[in-house]
Amino acid sequence: MPSSADELVELLDLETIDLNLFRGTQPDTRLQRVFGGQVAAQSLVAGARTAEEPLAVHSLHSYFLRPGDPSVPIIYDVERIRDGRSFATRRVVARQHGRQIYFMTVSFQKPEDGFEHQDKMPSVPSPDESPDMAELYRRRSPETADDWMREWAALEMRWVGDSRPGGVLPHDEHPAQSRLWVRVAGKLDDETLTHEAAFTYLSDMTLLASALVPHGVAIASPHLQSASLDHTVWFHRPFRADEWLLYDQVSPSATGARGLAIGRVFTEDGRLVATVAQEGLIRPRP
Repeated sequence: MPSSADELVELLDLETIDLNLFRGTQPDTRLQRVFGGQVAAQSLVAGARTAEEPLAVHSLHSYFLRPGDPSVPIIYDVERIRDGRSFATRRVVARQHGRQIYFMTVSFQKPEDGFEHQDKMPSVPSPDESPDMAELYRRRSPETADDWMREWAALEMRWVGDSRPGGVLPHDEHPAQSRLWVRVAGKLDDETLTHEAAFTYLSDMTLLASALVPHGVAIASPHLQSASLDHTVWFHRPFRADEWLLYDQVSPSATGARGLAIGRVFTEDGRLVATVAQEGLIRPRP
């Protein structure tokens, strides 16, 4: 996976191979399938390459159809569904080996003024007061920590807490809840799409795990089959993905071997900049 912010930007910089047709490269990875955040971020970039300024993405909705093969490039085919006066819609299909592996509908809007309100940011320790996830992982699983940190070296994560019994968050109202600070580990350019795509990449990193908090099962457990089924992001306000973002995650329901998770994303100064929703497979294995 990308080992730096520069490598992440390079991964998200697609090659144009024809009108509305793009090719995404693959990183050096030990993962057995393409990371969902990667194909989502590359699909967003493909759709945005066909939307002219001042259009800016405000939402994306997507489904993971098949596991991606990390050994071959991904082809992104963009369909221009609609170009209106205020909104534009694109459909992006990701393909490998002649088959669809991912499907995204992304909507763009021209900037305009309107009503304003937002949820209040929860009171949490600052990133400097929160432990580094990489160090926590090293203590918990030292035999695999080096591989984990190598795969996710382009990202920084600080643990705030969760609602497991004895955890720092109450579990009476939300039994499945977790919070952490996230950002890209390095400086990005000032292009808005760079930050939106980088956040889309990291938004798939921890969200489904919140559905497992009350069950005492890790997302990488051999006793669990897990996979992202769909993924949605609403972008509310401008932000930088190379600055700390609070990822406030809650899973309101798990049933039928599926878990639903919703994340609110705040800047350090309390602005609500995005909301993420995902349903994923969390199938217990004997």
